[in-house]
Amino acid sequence: MHNTFPDTPVYTGYNAPGRFEGEIHDLEVVSGEVPKELAGTFFRVGPDPAYPPKLGSDIHFNGDGIVTAFTFKNGHVDFKARYAETDKFKLERAARKALFGAYRNPFTDVPEVAGQIRGTANTNVVYHHGRLLAFKEDSPPLAMDPHTLRTQGYYWFDGQFSSENAKFKSQTYTAHPKIDPKSGELFGFGYAAKGVATKDIAYYVADKEGRITHEAWFEAPYSAMVHDFVVTENYVAFPITPITSSLERAQRGESVFMWDSALPVYVGVMPRYGRGDQIRWFRGPTCFEAHFVNGFDKDGKVYIDGAQAQGNVFPFFPDVTGAPFNPKVVLPYLSRWTLDMNGDGETFGNERLSDSVVEFPCIDPRYAMRKYRHAWLLAQDPDRPFIHQKMVFNSLAHVDVVSGKTRTYFAGPNEGPQEPFFIGKGPDAAEGEGWVGALFCNLEKLTTDLRLFDALNVDAGPVCVIKLPVRLRPGLHGGWVHEKDLAHKP
Repeated sequence: MHNTFPDTPVYTGYNAPGRFEGEIHDLEVVSGEVPKELAGTFFRVGPDPAYPPKLGSDIHFNGDGIVTAFTFKNGHVDFKARYAETDKFKLERAARKALFGAYRNPFTDVPEVAGQIRGTANTNVVYHHGRLLAFKEDSPPLAMDPHTLRTQGYYWFDGQFSSENAKFKSQTYTAHPKIDPKSGELFGFGYAAKGVATKDIAYYVADKEGRITHEAWFEAPYSAMVHDFVVTENYVAFPITPITSSLERAQRGESVFMWDSALPVYVGVMPRYGRGDQIRWFRGPTCFEAHFVNGFDKDGKVYIDGAQAQGNVFPFFPDVTGAPFNPKVVLPYLSRWTLDMNGDGETFGNERLSDSVVEFPCIDPRYAMRKYRHAWLLAQDPDRPFIHQKMVFNSLAHVDVVSGKTRTYFAGPNEGPQEPFFIGKGPDAAEGEGWVGALFCNLEKLTTDLRLFDALNVDAGPVCVIKLPVRLRPGLHGGWVHEKDLAHKP
């Protein structure tokens, strides 16, 4: 039997699995100069399957997580890449083949791995209380050494979380936790917290040392993928969008997640340290919202900014009615939801903040959970050519959410950026003063480079371009950690 990857777009061209682990010292700087004051590491993670899919095909999101680190010091940049050694990864490496089946569907796995943690740790990587944590939203976080990227094991919040004798029992934990820049607290939640496709959501707050200090449980109006959420100074909000999930579908071996345009969007809001019975549900028209830029509250109103599309943006999650994928409704625009906690209304306001098509946002993290002005995102500029029609985003954008002004950088017709990250100039710098970086994919040459920009002048082009001698498969999320923070010992 040939152990080869399918000849499909998910596994060929720029998406071909790299399966590379190793270190490269002193990456080439082919344009400009790396700012010598930069000292820290850009961590990111993405799906990169170690073995061909068990069922013959799969979706991009189901690959094993590879964590990569770009470490900056004295004008030099070093690179590391390591697989996140989840239970799934270790079991399949021992068997030398795939044992786990379809995305988020344990009923398609081989019987020998029943009950094992099947998360891939491929969606986000976050540094907190001296630990580098890799996340997949169907499983607990995986701890990795931030200096070597060696896997240390699943992180149970010092024994408090999920294990048989633990105090807190959610089976899942979000891939988009939030860190309060003032208190250092880590906010997270798990959906399908009691098993595949349940409506249960468990909300957790951990202190700056990683100890869980608050828990609240509640049920969503319907079972769905809850990929991201929003925390403000006084509230926490859980958006429920109609990528519905179903245990019955999973048991039949079908897609666990399907789009249902007949369902409205709900947003559940509770006090930041509230109880499940305090949640208040607001309702809005059907739309798709995967990632949120930021949220803040003022005078009893909660404001939530995110990239909103009219319909389902994921063609691999079918429509419950069997309707074909509709490319006319997939373009996401930066929008603001306003939820009034003072009144007794059940709906929320919805306004567009920019006419640019955008996704994968980042901000100056000092302004997380608070009123802010600057956001950096991937953008689709329809006035610019791009020869690869499957490349959704062809530009890097800076959006001033107060004025609505947008600046963009276009790299070329066959290049596309990955999620940007922000590096601040210092604790006393004004909001947005610093650099924004992003990996750029060349879909024609099959190369990858890292580019840094003056954050408030991205349209001026990169201040430096750092070349990788290997191609990095498109990743998902990550961020910058300053050297001084990496010195923290857990």
